[in-house]
Amino acid sequence: MDAYCFKCREKREIKDPAQVTLKNGRPATQGICPVCGTKVFRIGKG
Repeated sequence: MDAYCFKCREKREIKDPAQVTLKNGRPATQGICPVCGTKVFRIGKG
């Protein structure tokens, strides 16, 4: 699954993806950018 990295300004593959749930109950995926190490986030099931 890909997520947009704001530091690299490109879509990157999520490293160490983890499923999380937002406050409103929506599913999301959170992980790390493999290039720069910044936290990346994608809303929706993956």
